[in-house]
Amino acid sequence: MYPGSVYDSISARIAEDLGYEIGMFAGSIASLTVLGAPDHFVLTLSEFASQAYRICRAGELPLLVDADHGYGNALNVMRTVEELENSGVSALSIKGYGVAAPLCSRRKARLISRPGARGGKMKAAISARHDPDLVIAGRTSATAITGVADCIDRCRAYEDRGSI
Repeated sequence: MYPGSVYDSISARIAEDLGYEIGMFAGSIASLTVLGAPDHFVLTLSEFASQAYRICRAGELPLLVDADHGYGNALNVMRTVEELENSGVSALSIKGYGVAAPLCSRRKARLISRPGARGGKMKAAISARHDPDLVIAGRTSATAITGVADCIDRCRAYEDRGSI
């Protein structure tokens, strides 16, 4: 299944009319659509959730959103899940790193998350979900930053906490 890239109500309707089975609302596209600016993690959760709501109410196309870092720590992730679930999204993905991952890979490796904290955001996300049909997917950039073995460990930690 290939998602249609959607960013507003009309793009969602077009994707649905073209036969896409799911729409994808990416964080970078959200920043460009709402702020007219690159994705430098300045788009707020409220702005993102409001745009997701507009997309969802446009038709029947299920929506997968890229919730990036979950807008902060585990408590922020819980609120992110609640807001996006209330917006009507069908699925969301959350990364396991901190809010402002720098461009430098050496510094990024320190920010993506401590080994003991792996999956903590996923546990928080799963506990905040009210609708058991809401799909919560963990994702990571660890392959490019800390290697394949670490990436596998992170994915297993996400899965152990209920993420797909």
